[in-house]
Amino acid sequence: MSSAPKIHLKDVRKAFGDKQVLNGIDLDVAPAESVVIIGGSGTGKSVLLKCILGILNADSGVVDVDGTDVTHIPASTRGEVNKKFGMLFQGAALFDSLPVWENVAFGLMQGERMPRKQAKERAIETLAKVGLAASVGDLSPSELSGGMQKRVGLARAIAGNPEIIFFDEPTTGLDPIMADVINDLIIACVRDKGITALSITHDMHSARKIGDRIGMIYEGRLIWVGDAKTVDRSGNEYVDQFVNGRAEGPIKMQLRR
Repeated sequence: MSSAPKIHLKDVRKAFGDKQVLNGIDLDVAPAESVVIIGGSGTGKSVLLKCILGILNADSGVVDVDGTDVTHIPASTRGEVNKKFGMLFQGAALFDSLPVWENVAFGLMQGERMPRKQAKERAIETLAKVGLAASVGDLSPSELSGGMQKRVGLARAIAGNPEIIFFDEPTTGLDPIMADVINDLIIACVRDKGITALSITHDMHSARKIGDRIGMIYEGRLIWVGDAKTVDRSGNEYVDQFVNGRAEGPIKMQLRR
């Protein structure tokens, strides 16, 4: 691996009013590495991804992609950086009004101005890589199962040959078998294509399987980062409670009475 990180975060902070969501995030992700961020709902996982993607601007700190500080760059420059990215959204986020192949080719046609015929050929080739037949390309998203929609979302994420892919809760809502299919596809993307991956999830089976390293975010900070193989013996009581799914421990759920 190159010594220069693909993604470099230094003291990244983001607040919404009085609510401090990110409270000094430090993280490096190496080229072709898969890093998974775990943590409960509302701990800042999605906000962190959005700050890297430029959907949100960090209040302070540094967000660096491939050696370029993208924390507050103009939209024109941000567009060039975002060409490096692919994204698998939590709910697949497919366009209901478009057939499957156009969903997969959307970025190719809109962002890269690829001719429609060529884009369809690329979409069909990419669908095959996630185990879907060419005939699926002419279906509408509503005709697909949840697992198939996830695979279409993954096909769209990799269709533009990105250098970095972000996975937002990639196995949420899937049965255990289909979730493992998605996990295997993610692993294939990273290992076969050399793609850098940053995922967020609360699915510990998925985190252990797809991650080279795992980090846990709690109250806006990364409280532990380590090899995925060591997450079950982290020595951190917060991590231990989370990965074992215990109600009792230092993490207290805020229950409305």
